[in-house]
Amino acid sequence: MQFAAEHVGSYYGAFASDYRVLVDANVACAREFGIDQMNTMSDPYRETQGFGARIIFERNMVPYCEKHPLQDDPDLAKLPRPNPLESERMRDRIEAVRRYKQLTGDEYSIMGWVEGPAAQAADLRRLDNFFMDLMDDEEYVGELMDRCVDVALDFAEQQVAAGADTIGIGDAAASQVSADLYERLVLPREQRLVCGIKAMAAKVRLHICGNITHLLPGIASLGIDVLDVDHMVDLRTVRAAVGPATVIAGNLDPVAAVLRSTPAAIRAAVLACYEQAGNPFMVNAGCEIPAATPVPNLGALCEPVPYRRF
Repeated sequence: MQFAAEHVGSYYGAFASDYRVLVDANVACAREFGIDQMNTMSDPYRETQGFGARIIFERNMVPYCEKHPLQDDPDLAKLPRPNPLESERMRDRIEAVRRYKQLTGDEYSIMGWVEGPAAQAADLRRLDNFFMDLMDDEEYVGELMDRCVDVALDFAEQQVAAGADTIGIGDAAASQVSADLYERLVLPREQRLVCGIKAMAAKVRLHICGNITHLLPGIASLGIDVLDVDHMVDLRTVRAAVGPATVIAGNLDPVAAVLRSTPAAIRAAVLACYEQAGNPFMVNAGCEIPAATPVPNLGALCEPVPYRRF
């Protein structure tokens, strides 16, 4: 994201706040490096702004929430339900999808994005409050996450209508809960979200940063199309858990194996990931490519990989 913005002479704050910068930067990088899927992700606060938060944009850092809507008062009765077509930042993402479609037609897959139930609940309550809620009031957390899923489905529907063929779900906070809490509280909401998106005839890509090894049995039950895997997770373990139908995307360490590496080492590391994951597979870093990554390194990461039968 920041790499793309700076590569076309812009900056991260503009990338996150103006869909035209986001789209033009990603399209330029796709055409230069051979990237196959256009992304609309910029930061986790699209829906949060719709729920009433004020988002602060700095030039060269991730936007942040000045005050989370339920930070001091957990009363759900005071929480509005944002309309994706009226909320400024949600509408900006919908316009990004539409611009991708206008500029590129069917040349690339276009991935819209929504926040998952745990991630969005944490953005509304603030992360520390959300984890306290998990210990103190599971019923409240469930109701809050249900509201988050309702809005995510509304948001996904508008992005699909604008031209997205895939919806990414970002649920990073889920990696920090136990397998038991995940399967009891988070997984049922993710299942409703995944099923709803699939009913829109879109594919689903799940991104949970961090070590998700303990969550894999639950994730395997979701029926997602693509699973992003961070660098600390063993790809063979993931394949054994999710089976042969799910695309595994991953999982080079963005810093050690991309930013600080060499093109030759990156090519070898990609092939090693492919060997471990088997088919179907997408070449990807475990998470965000650092902005200072040398251009030849990103080029090596994006080179086509010969198909293998395993």
